[in-house]
Amino acid sequence: MPLNVQREGSREAKHAGFPYQVEAVEAIKDLEYAAVFHEQGLGKTKIAIDLALLWLRSQVVDSILFVTKKGLIANWRNEIQSHSHLVPRVLGQNRRENFFAFNSPARFYLTHYEVCMSERSRLKLFLKTRKVAVICDEAQKFKNPESNVAETLFELGPQFVRRVILTGTPIANRPQDIWALIYFLDGGAALGGDFETFKREVDLSRGIDVDGRGRGEFESAMGGLFPRISKFCVRETKASTGISLPTKTVENILVDAEERQAEIYRSYRDDFRATVVRGGTPRIDDADDILKRLLRLVQVASNPRLIDQSYSATPGKFDVLLALLDKAIGAEPATKAIVWTSFTENADWLANNLRAYGAVRVHGKMAIENRNRALEAFKSNEDTRVLVATPGAAKEGLTLTVASHAVFFDRSFSLDDYLQAQDRIHRISQSRPCFIYNLIMRNTADEWVDELLAAKHLAAQLGVGDIATDKYRAEADYGFAQTLERILGRIVGN
Repeated sequence: MPLNVQREGSREAKHAGFPYQVEAVEAIKDLEYAAVFHEQGLGKTKIAIDLALLWLRSQVVDSILFVTKKGLIANWRNEIQSHSHLVPRVLGQNRRENFFAFNSPARFYLTHYEVCMSERSRLKLFLKTRKVAVICDEAQKFKNPESNVAETLFELGPQFVRRVILTGTPIANRPQDIWALIYFLDGGAALGGDFETFKREVDLSRGIDVDGRGRGEFESAMGGLFPRISKFCVRETKASTGISLPTKTVENILVDAEERQAEIYRSYRDDFRATVVRGGTPRIDDADDILKRLLRLVQVASNPRLIDQSYSATPGKFDVLLALLDKAIGAEPATKAIVWTSFTENADWLANNLRAYGAVRVHGKMAIENRNRALEAFKSNEDTRVLVATPGAAKEGLTLTVASHAVFFDRSFSLDDYLQAQDRIHRISQSRPCFIYNLIMRNTADEWVDELLAAKHLAAQLGVGDIATDKYRAEADYGFAQTLERILGRIVGN
């Protein structure tokens, strides 16, 4: 029985999409489940809204539930307003308000993943009362199949009459990250029902043996991945869409360490520990675990203050950053820049030291309201020339094309963080050439991170069908394992 929605708005889209967006909707409109894997910055939100409106016009569903990350609710509300005549009913953390929402007719519901978990039982009942489709934005959120959010979606999934996932990075960090996303859609039909088996097939470490053992198996598994899911997946890159975007130039800039910074770095590299000051008290910080040691080395190469509060010098990268900003935005008053760092303390320190540019900050320890205010200031205030942000808080779902320069002061081991962050500026509506700068401390873990991300990116491109296996084999360099040995100063594991 159709819902009786009072004063319902038109189900037509306000604006026509680009041809590739229209093609995506046409390709998946009749499928029970589908994935939109378009590269970041190509307007997957527009595709999702147009698809939802088409479903409503065709009476395939009564309602659509859009699920996104908590920090993107306001952005999605604005996008729905921009592209449709409907007003979404938001499901939040207030269970009393959610009760009325579940019992009130609406075409669009908007919520975030945490609410799906907390309202799991009521959602199950709700899905029995009407035909509901679900569109999961930033689907890499549930890439870990053992997480609570993944288990919740796996349980709820079969009750939705249509299921669609959106992400530009389906292989967010490791090849096995795609399994949970596809399992949510098809229950294991394409990639198998056992995560551990799939994980063994596409384990990147199989391909890094010095003598090449395992490379063939890895390349074959990755090359065969997209054909297994292509019947219900659509994927476009900026190069394949035919749209005209400004150029994007990526440049690595090698930097030398400051003297005290180099001393601290050598302590962690050679002795696995260093004497640092935390809370005003000197103490020994051990880093025997290899991952902790790598993290410490990346932190020291970025800013020793992150682990040693007694450090009072200027990190080697900072003066280079100032020179980049002066060159990039000093001569063009209308141009802005984003400075990315993986560490919240670094974001605070950098923003304080970039006040001459009117810098604002966005990171995970800030309330969402404060983040939104900072982002609005960056977008609309001419005097706010620099945004300092952590990828975890600002890498997804945001259009920040007021900036045309992005500087990575440091980078984590996550490919998802890197690709999502840089494409905040290189996307639809950008009118200027874009410049991405990676600051790399010479002869440090930064060099290993750079090689690791390059290897992950190439494998991800193979996995989603962007490149052929022959091209992958021609370009793949498995040398990051040897770089790691050199960076750590000894053979790993000895």
